[in-house]
Amino acid sequence: MRQTWRWFGPHDAVSVDDMLQAGVQGVVTALHHVPVGEAWSIEAIRTRQAQIARMGSGAPSGLAWEVVESLPVSEDIKKQQGHWKAHIAHYQTSLRHLARCGIEVVCYNFMPVLDWTRTDLGWRLPHGGTCMRFDVVDFAVFDIHLLRRPGAAESFSPEIRAQADARFAVMDTTRQQALITNVICGLPGGAGRMSLPDLHGHLQAYRDIDEQRLRRHFHDFLEQVAPVAQQLGLRLCCHPDDPPWPLLGLPRIMSTEQDHADLVRAVDLPANGITLCAGSLGARADNDLPGMMRRLGERVHFLHLRNVRRESNAVSGSFHEAEHLAGDTDMVALMAAVVAEEQQRRAAGRLDHSIPFRPDHGQNILDDLKRQTQPGYPAIGRLRGLAELRGVMTALEHSAVGRVA
Repeated sequence: MRQTWRWFGPHDAVSVDDMLQAGVQGVVTALHHVPVGEAWSIEAIRTRQAQIARMGSGAPSGLAWEVVESLPVSEDIKKQQGHWKAHIAHYQTSLRHLARCGIEVVCYNFMPVLDWTRTDLGWRLPHGGTCMRFDVVDFAVFDIHLLRRPGAAESFSPEIRAQADARFAVMDTTRQQALITNVICGLPGGAGRMSLPDLHGHLQAYRDIDEQRLRRHFHDFLEQVAPVAQQLGLRLCCHPDDPPWPLLGLPRIMSTEQDHADLVRAVDLPANGITLCAGSLGARADNDLPGMMRRLGERVHFLHLRNVRRESNAVSGSFHEAEHLAGDTDMVALMAAVVAEEQQRRAAGRLDHSIPFRPDHGQNILDDLKRQTQPGYPAIGRLRGLAELRGVMTALEHSAVGRVA
């Protein structure tokens, strides 16, 4: 298992030096400044590679850009409207340029409008740290009372609607604005740049696109980009929905094991694969993460290892980001399945036998509480997660394991 770390570029509060001190082996990043739908130039890719290759002192870091996260799929492609054909051509060009620069793994998602959704970006934990949380009642308040989406109330159970009504009745304007800001933060180009009317416009554009149609558009996209990736020696890996159920009336098509199986069958090429995100998929109790790794592991090209604590047994319930080994997903069992898959790949002579993973998200602890980092991406919280995962990985791969009485 190859240890990687997500980096948001030179303006990230977590530096290249920090990554190096954390002991990571490779870097996960993207060209966030390039508008969605445009092609990534070789010059821009090499500039980012050069930034990763140097410490703050100018000395070589020894690190390299190993995984792209994300090469975004435009809303035009998802809807097959507007400039979608040009955007697919640009996507293919970006893949060719990445290949020329020696980068082989490309993560992306196919979530309409929303990249991820949380209602609280700094939920206080008993130990004094904070984490991100999705509160289904708060989200109902946002959808029904703040966004005022037509038909929103019917998306929630009578019990959740009643709780949302009661909560909204005592919610002051400061709390209302904080909730709007938190939800908007997970929108592409969010963090305050998208308004509620903007969001209404995006939702209206999907009014005639149901799950079946979105899946057809997804498969059309794969049919045009996966063969290019295969020819170039790249590995595409789709990230699951986060959280893995419909929101705001939008269809979701990467939420379950069946969805992932449909993905790999749609274009049956080794280049067409999966980002197995334990945190996203683990928000649903009916997703068996170790089993998914065993059954679909040959097409898993990238791993996000994080954990969540579900706060109810509902399929679409509240949850919060847990410590990496302390949530509802059995992380040791999942990593054991990963190690077994890697052993099979080595035996088969696969060059991609070492699967890159990163300690996805993390709780804000210690000095993290004073830093202004990307939501979910503190330095120390992720370092703690990486250390825990590294310990499990080292034990599972150790020659003494299995011989201890």
